[in-house]
Amino acid sequence: MKKFQLITFSMGVMLLAGVLLTACKKSNFDNTNPEVAGLMSFNLVRDKSVILGLSGSALNSTPLAFTNYTGGYQSIYPGNRTFESYDYITQDSLATTAFAFEVNKYYSAFVVGSEGAYQNVIVNDNFDSLSGSSGKAYVRYINAIDGSVSAAVTITNGGTPVSHNAAFASVSEFTEVNPGDITIAVNEGSSINASRTITVEQKTVYTVLLLSGAATADPAQIKYITNGTLDGETAGQRTTSSAKSVSIN
Repeated sequence: MKKFQLITFSMGVMLLAGVLLTACKKSNFDNTNPEVAGLMSFNLVRDKSVILGLSGSALNSTPLAFTNYTGGYQSIYPGNRTFESYDYITQDSLATTAFAFEVNKYYSAFVVGSEGAYQNVIVNDNFDSLSGSSGKAYVRYINAIDGSVSAAVTITNGGTPVSHNAAFASVSEFTEVNPGDITIAVNEGSSINASRTITVEQKTVYTVLLLSGAATADPAQIKYITNGTLDGETAGQRTTSSAKSVSIN
């Protein structure tokens, strides 16, 4: 495995969606440039624990097991970077992805796949398009169920369900929903049929993870994480970055 230089970024409180990351101290960086981006990373690979890196620097000091993530947004240098995922046990490369990260933008990276076919999926968490003044919650999902070519995904929140046809490794846009109980269901004919009801809160942003089960006999499971909470009309978001292994709900 490539030797990573471990760099720890302690963010404290970060302001999203166009607000400067003023909580970052300059002493956290090798230079005096305070302009950074934020990155949250997930291991959605059932058969691997992974080490993640960005252009040669490690993003996690301990391996991320299946359904673990970095626990928050980590500050990273923007620009053209290479996101790398490695098998912790064999030290083999799983996937390498080039991506252009922008200053003051926030991103999620998902490692997905199985049985020798893996990929890194990186998306812009476009919080500046979300309104905190509406009092709504926001939900998106990623289809990371192994072997699913395409699956029907519905989100029900008391009214007409939101329904999409989701390809494997696709990430949806954030959908506005009323606070309270919502039901997420994923179906692919007879092989995949799972649903889960969760409670969402106003002005809060969630990512739902459609995953393979922990065992072969369990084809699918539904988990989620909270990205953070929007601030009023500015559509800003505050969250804490801990850069640690955290289990997904």
